[in-house]
Amino acid sequence: MTTSTVSLTEARYYQWALYFALFTIAYNLTEGIVATAFGYSDETLALFGFGVDSFIEMISGAGIFVMVLRIRANTASERSSFEKTALHITGYSFYALAGGLVVSALYTTYAGIRPTTTFWGVVISSISILVMLGLIYGKVYVGKKLNSAAILADANCTKVCIYMSVVLLASSGIYELTGFAYADALGTAGLAWFSFKEGRECFEKARHNTHCGCGHD
Repeated sequence: MTTSTVSLTEARYYQWALYFALFTIAYNLTEGIVATAFGYSDETLALFGFGVDSFIEMISGAGIFVMVLRIRANTASERSSFEKTALHITGYSFYALAGGLVVSALYTTYAGIRPTTTFWGVVISSISILVMLGLIYGKVYVGKKLNSAAILADANCTKVCIYMSVVLLASSGIYELTGFAYADALGTAGLAWFSFKEGRECFEKARHNTHCGCGHD
């Protein structure tokens, strides 16, 4: 399938791919608002950083939406200027987030600042894991039906969101159960590492026109 003509069946699956992209944007917006709000009020840096990451993922989601529109029109086309711009903005945002999280984690550790509770970190990360697993399943199903390497690669990249959710769940759960003073800071450092990796992958994708740096092309 290398032309702009698609069958009715393919058109339906492309429509589902667009729905998944729109849902990703809407979900990340909601998750970002809730996570940053609870992260700020509960003084849990890991949850706040997780919320900021969700806002950045919205930009990535917009790029994916445009990507699906492009490959639906012509699967042989190369990444558009909008997609490349979105990748650059997302990459710089992830780098900024990673740096901010590292500095903030060091400061909170030095100042002895501890969360009042990490309960909402457990709740939000648990919901995020379930939602992302559902998205991966849906994207893989659609990608296989369309034989689309781009959509399958996007599904593979969604795994990073699960990894970050697991980091938040672990750090929040440990603190909530044991009160371990450095759990939140360690969770924040873990999120910083994944943010840095995501930023690097964004620039790799923009530079080499690859689908996803975290998976197969």
